[in-house]
Amino acid sequence: MSAEEFLAWSQTQAGRYELAGGEVFAQASERVAHARTKGRMYLALHDAIRSKGLPCHVLPDGMAVRVDAHTVLDPDAQVYCGPELPPDTILVESPVIVVEVLSPSTGKNDALGKLASYFRIPSVSHYLIVSPDERLIFHHARGGGAAIVTRIVREGMLALDPPGLEISLGDIYGE
Repeated sequence: MSAEEFLAWSQTQAGRYELAGGEVFAQASERVAHARTKGRMYLALHDAIRSKGLPCHVLPDGMAVRVDAHTVLDPDAQVYCGPELPPDTILVESPVIVVEVLSPSTGKNDALGKLASYFRIPSVSHYLIVSPDERLIFHHARGGGAAIVTRIVREGMLALDPPGLEISLGDIYGE
């Protein structure tokens, strides 16, 4: 299935799906810990954007990101900058930050496959893999050239520049 075919098809389906290499994958049900962490991540990003007055927007899951002609992913949260997207938009063309909250069934793909995929999108500067079960975030950031710099963050503030945000791990983990 192509990305265009998938986007049209997914609009008629119940549930959430992703397309990887032309193959459709259903998204598993979430645990409370996953949903709670995802919500807190969204709020932390929203509050950070608002406090800095940046021309950026955060979106929860359900908004597609096209990696290539046969791959469309659905991150748990994402940030894009620039004008607000029209209400009927289903695809974010230029995310700056993408977030995946780990789940037992997708952890390996989040850490490997999606890491490689998200950084194929030129606009992506940060990919955050967030543990819902312990205070732990893997922060992957675009470095110089083809380099991806990885930090393991367990406390304090997480700096996301660009676009110039800071979020507290205390806000994400409810402390």
